[in-house]
Amino acid sequence: MTRKPAARPEDITANLTALRAEIARAARACGRDPASVKLIAVSKFHPVESLLPALHAGQRDFGENRVQEAAQKWPALKDQWRDCVLHLIGPLQTNKVRAALSLFNVIHSLDRENLARRIADEIAASANPAEFFIQVNTGGEPQKSGVSPADADRFITLCRDELGLKIRGLMCIPPARDDPSPHFALLAQIARRNGLTGLSMGMSDDFAAAITHGATHIRVGTAIFGPRHTAD
Repeated sequence: MTRKPAARPEDITANLTALRAEIARAARACGRDPASVKLIAVSKFHPVESLLPALHAGQRDFGENRVQEAAQKWPALKDQWRDCVLHLIGPLQTNKVRAALSLFNVIHSLDRENLARRIADEIAASANPAEFFIQVNTGGEPQKSGVSPADADRFITLCRDELGLKIRGLMCIPPARDDPSPHFALLAQIARRNGLTGLSMGMSDDFAAAITHGATHIRVGTAIFGPRHTAD
C-alpha cells in the first residue's frame, strides 16, 4: 500500500485556525463562551511531523487511540512541551492500564467494572492524578464499547464513590448513520442527573451539534490533519 504524504505544515496551521473560528461561532450561536469548549486534536495514525505545526500553533490537547502508538510518539514531545495534555480516546485493555496511566493525563474510554477496578488499584499504588470520562454506548451498538444508558448511573456511582476515581464527565460516539443530536442530548441528561459537568462528544462532522448540547471537549482529527495515515 502506498503511504499518503503528510499534510503540509502550513495547511495544518490554517486548518487549526479555521477550526478554532468555527468552534467559537458554534459556541456563541448557542450563548456559550468559546473558552468553555476544549479542542482535542486527534493525532492517532498521524506522524510526529504532522503534530509539530499544531504544537507550534499553540494546540496542547491531543487524542490518541492506542497506548503503543502514543508510547512511540509522545514521551519526547511531552518533554519538550510540558504543558501538553494527552487524552486516550480509544478502548483500553486491562493489561495496558499501567502503561496508559504513565502516558495519558485523561482517559475517555472507561467502560466496564473490571477495568475501573484495575485502574483504581494502579492509582492507589502510584498516586497517579489521571482523570476519566465514562464512555456511554448511547446507541446500544453491540460492536462498540461503553456502558449502557440504563447502567450508567450505577457505574458512575461505582467509579466515583466506591473506587474514588476522578470522573470528569461522560463520553459518547453516536452511531455513524444516526442524527447525533438525540445521543448528545441523552449523554447530557445522564451527566446532569449525576452532577457531572464534562461532556466529551462531537467529532469533525458533528461538533457544532455537540456544542449546542453542551460539549466541553470535542475530538477532531481529519479537519486538522487530513486523512489518517493507517498502517500498511
